[in-house]
Amino acid sequence: MPHCIIEHSSTIDDTVLLEHVYQGVVSSSLFEPDGSDIKLRTLSYTNFRIGTEKSEFIHVTLKILSGRTGIQKSKLSALVLDSLKSLTLSGISITVEVVDIDRDSYAKHVG
Repeated sequence: MPHCIIEHSSTIDDTVLLEHVYQGVVSSSLFEPDGSDIKLRTLSYTNFRIGTEKSEFIHVTLKILSGRTGIQKSKLSALVLDSLKSLTLSGISITVEVVDIDRDSYAKHVG
């Protein structure tokens, strides 16, 4: 059920990012084995800055239903980070965060 939101510099191919984040999430074994419940989307930015520099970046937010342990969340973020690092992009900041979605207030409809 994770919602994977990939924010990145516009110079980075989002198709490649989608595949690497997907592979990292699937390898965590926290979700459906076939990956059918993984939702991914990208947001590309042309205007950005890190400090005083226009530095390329990738930031992934993994929104998951609450209830996972800290160890499970750490493993998930590490697997996604490792998958992205395998791209061997030079001079790019890569960050990953896991955010809990409150189960009691989460609503969903598929029409």
